[in-house]
Amino acid sequence: MSQLKERLQADLKTAMKEKDSFKRGVIRFVMSAIKQIEVDERKELTDADIEAIIVKQIKQRNDAIEQFREGGREDLVEQNEKELEILRSYLPEPMSEDEVREILKEIIAETGAEGMKDMGKVMSAAKAKIGSRAEGKVINQIAKELLNR
Repeated sequence: MSQLKERLQADLKTAMKEKDSFKRGVIRFVMSAIKQIEVDERKELTDADIEAIIVKQIKQRNDAIEQFREGGREDLVEQNEKELEILRSYLPEPMSEDEVREILKEIIAETGAEGMKDMGKVMSAAKAKIGSRAEGKVINQIAKELLNR
């Protein structure tokens, strides 16, 4: 079993013992998403797979926060921000933009990318190398900047 999944299960037990229904709910939601994919694909998920699930859920929460702000629902904005805090605690420390830029420069040199036509090559290599340590939007923005020079 992956370390991240074990950590989630341990935190779920702790949240249940402490009667922290909010944290318990967030962790159960993540665990159910993991279980669904494991059942559908009939395989044990790795830490990287689980991180991808958490990143997807973070993105969903960010989108929801944006919509709730537009709708004037500050109560739901606050709730989603608390959920984000819990979800982010399961991801590795995020990279700075400078670190992402350095890795992208290396990838561009390795792949021989010369312009926007090579964006797909650069992005797939970047996702493999950086993983969930930086948002796709940030990686994309820096890659475009470097490829347009």
